[in-house]
Amino acid sequence: MDALDLARWQFGVTTVYHFLFVPLTIGLGIFVAGLQTAWHRTGNEQYLKLTKFFGKLFLINFAMGVVTGIVQEFQFGMNWSEYSTFVGDVFGAPLAMEALLAFFMESTFLGLWIFGWDRLPKKAHLATIWAAAIGSNLSAYFILAANAWMKHPVGYEVVDGKARMTDLWAVLTNSTALAQVPHVIAGSFVVAGGFVLAVCGYWLLRTRADMWRRAARAALLMTAVAGAVVAGTGDLSAKLMYEQQPMKLAAAEGLERTTEGAGFSVVPGIEIPKLLSFLSTNDFEAPVQGTEDLQQRFEQQFGPGDYRPDGAVVFWSFRVMIVFGLATVGLSVLGLWLTRRRRPFPAWLSRAMLLALPLPLLAVIAGWLLSEIGRQPWTVAGELLTASSVSPNVSLAAVATSLTIFTLLYGALAVAEVVLLARHVRKGAEEQAPVQAAEAPREPSLMY
Repeated sequence: MDALDLARWQFGVTTVYHFLFVPLTIGLGIFVAGLQTAWHRTGNEQYLKLTKFFGKLFLINFAMGVVTGIVQEFQFGMNWSEYSTFVGDVFGAPLAMEALLAFFMESTFLGLWIFGWDRLPKKAHLATIWAAAIGSNLSAYFILAANAWMKHPVGYEVVDGKARMTDLWAVLTNSTALAQVPHVIAGSFVVAGGFVLAVCGYWLLRTRADMWRRAARAALLMTAVAGAVVAGTGDLSAKLMYEQQPMKLAAAEGLERTTEGAGFSVVPGIEIPKLLSFLSTNDFEAPVQGTEDLQQRFEQQFGPGDYRPDGAVVFWSFRVMIVFGLATVGLSVLGLWLTRRRRPFPAWLSRAMLLALPLPLLAVIAGWLLSEIGRQPWTVAGELLTASSVSPNVSLAAVATSLTIFTLLYGALAVAEVVLLARHVRKGAEEQAPVQAAEAPREPSLMY
């Protein structure tokens, strides 16, 4: 094992850990804003209690996301300086827009929401949580646009061994980004919906309060709708993968040789005839390139080397993503049907809702493994190899030391996160103080 291997492990571990908080922040912010809107429109105190309850869970998660996200920026300079040198001119614009526009918008309005409960007029206070939630989604857009450029670089030219951006609009409207952004954001809503379902399932097993039924029904609806968007954008992503990342598509299906009318492998040995060709092109007879044929082509195009990603990881992560994602969405559709017309939640359904917490998280992690490992051995497809991206002067010992420190630190943060969330969930929404947004300033009484 060399410094490159450990640097890849470190970036993978810290990125996956950070991404545990990102989708929950994206989806839960909108959910909390929806709850406060319902309170604003109806005056029902149950919605106010739910807003504050899930708002605190949102804030705990947001804080952890900020702390773990800072590490990502430092790693570009610590372990991946050659990569940073190559992509810096292109990445600088979307990352600056994310930090200076989206993140500042999100954090500023979130601060106003936290401290403005009895200081701001009711409508203005409601607007702050919507602005914060929109900022979270804008932040995701800029980050995903930068990530999409690595898979399908556009709007640039290489000058003196460095990528120089020639068209910012092309980078931000990259076809890969336009498919990836709604796919990831919709997946984030599934994660947030699963989180809310698990919390509501816990409380529905303890009480039949109508408040938890309302929250659970809202989460079931959000998860079902978001799941439909995930499926649709996933289909679009598969068709773009056929054109732009054929090696990833072939590895995800374990297809070694170019095949006309290629079947879809459910698991090794079980195949649905011609389905892969149809999913990739809408043509049951279309040829799909195999990994071995692509390997020969890439050797001729880019020189000697192994251009195949880790087939086992890509193959199984694709199936974990689909199975766990479908299970979560299926649970939400079933829950909506069983609880229609104000029917109570069956106890078994409340218990099943507890599974809605880990399943979508595992699905999105598997999706990112498919996305990022499937791109290997490139950091920038067709332009920069991963082996050429690592910092040349960082030793194996240095990377091992930082990896150990981050692992221990993140382990401690994980314990703190779980303790804080569990403690707040056990308190329940009834513990929330009935503070209401003011129509005019008065003596402060902070919610947090």
